[in-house]
Amino acid sequence: MMNPTWKSRFFAVFTGCKGLVSIVAAGVLFAAPVFAGPSSAAPQHWVATWCTSASLPRATEAERVRDHFILHDATLREIVHTTLGGPQVRVRLSTAFGAVPVRIVSASILSRSGTVRPLTFAGKPSFTIPANAVVVTDPVAMDIPADSDLAINLYLHGPINAAAIHYAASQISTIEPSDQTRSTVWPSSGEGTHFLHWAFLAGVDVTAPDSATTIVALGDSITDGVHSTVDANHRWPNDLFRRLQSAGRTDLSVVDAGISGNRLITDAAPSSGVSAISRFDRDVLAQPGVRTVIVLEGINDIGHAAPGSLSSADLIAGLAQLAERAHEMGLRIYGATLTPDGGAKRGYYTAETEGIREGYNAWIRSTTLLDGVIDFDKATRDPAHPQNFLPAYDSGDHLHPNDAGYQAMADAIPLSYFAR
Repeated sequence: MMNPTWKSRFFAVFTGCKGLVSIVAAGVLFAAPVFAGPSSAAPQHWVATWCTSASLPRATEAERVRDHFILHDATLREIVHTTLGGPQVRVRLSTAFGAVPVRIVSASILSRSGTVRPLTFAGKPSFTIPANAVVVTDPVAMDIPADSDLAINLYLHGPINAAAIHYAASQISTIEPSDQTRSTVWPSSGEGTHFLHWAFLAGVDVTAPDSATTIVALGDSITDGVHSTVDANHRWPNDLFRRLQSAGRTDLSVVDAGISGNRLITDAAPSSGVSAISRFDRDVLAQPGVRTVIVLEGINDIGHAAPGSLSSADLIAGLAQLAERAHEMGLRIYGATLTPDGGAKRGYYTAETEGIREGYNAWIRSTTLLDGVIDFDKATRDPAHPQNFLPAYDSGDHLHPNDAGYQAMADAIPLSYFAR
């Protein structure tokens, strides 16, 4: 059972005016007070309905120009996809890994129906986010449907270097000139500059009954949905949410903390983020309403390791650390076996790497340190060639699933793990 006091150990709550801004800086989270509904209604609290995980910005100015992340008098119109819906919404904005403060001149949230609401900070339309921090907007009364698109519009004066960048969004967003935060027109694929990243975003939260909780999927590109259909939301966490909804579990959200190229125990290239161990506090423990975490990490540690430099025991020790951190905070943690990679390029698959993968998977299947196993390997492998994906699930690079493979992964998750 969850320890009801764990959040009090992690969060420092500042009370004050209704529009208080909350800031995460230097690894410490200051959370805004929960805004409950009328006393006659069921108690409400915040749950994350969507999140993303930040990577370090690419190193050179040429790379940032190429990525469209040196901004001049522009509105970022970024599309996100909800899981759980609710009657109130707030947005978490971030400068994670940024070196300078960033001023948001104005911001808004837009639904597919054309409903637009301004986002304010302590009642004001503008706010400066300190470097490497998070701010939480004031709550907005707005009916947020489940499994739906929202556009987060951020107007910034330039030149500004973007921060809190997520590089593999599998979602087309736009950058449009001047202030578009009052627009009720949905961002068009024919307008502005298109990009497949997110910037300055950390999450979107909704109010939900106290019984509602958040599931966080922590992983690499396979959790990030690389090679799934763009704009279709066919990542396995999306598919898991829809499966839960079909089963009548309308009290659970599923948020995606995957980063393409991410590793379990070592930092990767800037665009692939710091290790899962390093980002666990920011990307898992800080999610409002979190009760459960699913970890699918390690294939990139294996694929990028020099021969003889990594063992199954190294990965096991890393996942055991995450289990300890999760349990001390009252969370359930489920380990996912690594999917096949036979035939993958760049040295992912050799006899040595396959032995490491199989040893790590065997431990996940047998350990009592985790609350359970999710056997993605078994769900996606070719029975005749178990080191390979089933051809129907292979995106073509022999490392990432296609849409059908992601659905098979979601279907392999025991829903009994999320019992009330």
